Amino acid sequence: MTARGWVLFLLMGVIWGVPYLMIKVAVDAVSPSGVVFVRCALGALVLLPLALRGGGLVRTVRTHWAPMLAFACIEIIGPWWTLTDAERKLSSAMAGLLIAAVPTIGVILARLLGDEERLGHRRRLGLGLGLAGVAVLAAPELSGGSAWAITEVMLTALGYATAPLIIARRLKDVPTLQLIAPCLLLAALVYAPAGIASWPDTTPSAKVLASLAGLGVLCTALAFVVFLELIREVGPTRAVVFTYVNPAVAVAAGVAFLGEPLTASFAAAFVLILAGSFLATAATATPGPPPGPAPGGDGGAAAATTMVPTADEPAGRSRRSHPGVAEERPGSTGQGGG
Repeated sequence: MTARGWVLFLLMGVIWGVPYLMIKVAVDAVSPSGVVFVRCALGALVLLPLALRGGGLVRTVRTHWAPMLAFACIEIIGPWWTLTDAERKLSSAMAGLLIAAVPTIGVILARLLGDEERLGHRRRLGLGLGLAGVAVLAAPELSGGSAWAITEVMLTALGYATAPLIIARRLKDVPTLQLIAPCLLLAALVYAPAGIASWPDTTPSAKVLASLAGLGVLCTALAFVVFLELIREVGPTRAVVFTYVNPAVAVAAGVAFLGEPLTASFAAAFVLILAGSFLATAATATPGPPPGPAPGGDGGAAAATTMVPTADEPAGRSRRSHPGVAEERPGSTGQGGG
């Protein structure tokens, strides 16, 4: 990987690892509807001009409005609110780590929807480890009055895991900006009445306003621009590996800036969920040509058989990459988008 590739990679690991911290700060003073409204409005304000400049936005919306509407509801409108509402009771670190189960949920959904790929022992082990990690993390909270908050985060994870299926089947030819910008605009319009009506009577603190701005500009708009550059620089397979870094960033940020506790059970769940996600999304080996020098690369052709977790995001989520498709568009916000 080039130096530029590493810089972009590290940027993405941070950009889609800190939304949980920013949500936690913002939701202490602003309602969940207000947080989602500001985040989507700022993201749309930045990305919509870029999407319009590319041309064909109106035609794209007319042609794909139904799956785009479904994607907006399942990826943004529902999950961003449930995640934000959950963080009124849960720590940002716990929310980020629970969302890390998205790849595991994605594998389960794919199986339920008829994915005929055989699950090997490694992927079965990954599913088991991921679910065990969620159980270890959530069990202590269920008796402490946070059962609904845990449920909200898992509903968010379910949405993040489902959205890529819509992309893979109905939206794989739609460029990222022409998909995300209209969806953010729609979400902003949906939450505008509740967000404005519930806005605090007094101006929120500078820390809260900075968190809201960071969510909209940094974690939503800039994140997609950087991710597109990362894909062009290192290819789709390597680009999405940063999704395994996001939970670590979320946990570290919560502990460092908010003083959130890091217990032994939390550390154990961290290891189980990340190991499970990695193993569950690993591609089953397929017979290939004998080893030999590949022209002009270091094995990039193998990308076509790699399970690729898509970006959020607020992210997150896995789908199989296709040559000529993943290079054009990274997919949904998923796990990273928060």
